[in-house]
Amino acid sequence: MATIGSREQPRLQGQVQPRTLGTGTAAVVWVTAALALAASVAGLVIDGVYTGARSTAEILRGYDVVTAVLVVPALALAVGRARRGSLLGRLVTAGLLADLVYGYAFYVFATDFNDLFLLHVAVFSSSLIAMVLTIGGLEIDRVREQFRGMRQVWPVAAALGILAISLGGMWIAAAVVNAVNGTVPVGSRLVESTALIHTSAVLDLAVQVPLYAVGAVLLWRRSAWGYVLAFVALLSGIPEQISYLVGMPFQVWAGVPDAVAFDALEPVIAGLYVLAFALLVLGARGEPADAGSAGSPG
Repeated sequence: MATIGSREQPRLQGQVQPRTLGTGTAAVVWVTAALALAASVAGLVIDGVYTGARSTAEILRGYDVVTAVLVVPALALAVGRARRGSLLGRLVTAGLLADLVYGYAFYVFATDFNDLFLLHVAVFSSSLIAMVLTIGGLEIDRVREQFRGMRQVWPVAAALGILAISLGGMWIAAAVVNAVNGTVPVGSRLVESTALIHTSAVLDLAVQVPLYAVGAVLLWRRSAWGYVLAFVALLSGIPEQISYLVGMPFQVWAGVPDAVAFDALEPVIAGLYVLAFALLVLGARGEPADAGSAGSPG
């Protein structure tokens, strides 16, 4: 399909013309961002809106802070860049939407009914749809060109492999112990309800671990989809780890029994995500000069 950019500047040999994020997809992303901002602000300002266990309510409030302060503003910037033809902008958009899908799965599957239930379902649904549309519209040849010649492939693939093995191993061991003697697994130093732990185990084993593992293998093989999966996995993991770190002091301030304000292991894990993601971004080639002027009809 011809683009506006191709009429403004001749195609260079071997260069894949940039394509903007379609208007329809961008609209879904903007709606998702607006819904997420509304939900997170409401969760912070409406006292007692989260029913059920106090420990879970404070975890969700910690998530709300990260969503309102970090994820939504970053998503707004990324979709703006994607609309101007930036491939990295589109990949960042996909990664942040993946974080919203993962995070809001806890709001809709691991909590009791509350006044924000329909809003949370709307955020979960719209972020999932927006993520599929954003990734589905990627030009895989352009991804291949963007990361061609990346030298830091092996440490990024190794980081994904470490995350897959450690996360999967933790939950598999916990599930085996539970099957043997009925001990409820412990997901982190956060004080968590059984429903929250169960949801974490399901999401991690069914979504996160396969994503990390497949991303690691494909990236090691320098497959274009390996770069996509690695980008989404690592970027989405950063706000997720920050949310854990924020949730701990929230539980302490609320007087949740056995709550701790800090876990020394979490910054190490967060640092692994950040370092691997930084190497991935640094390995990308510069955006084409006409990325800001390219267009796409949909």
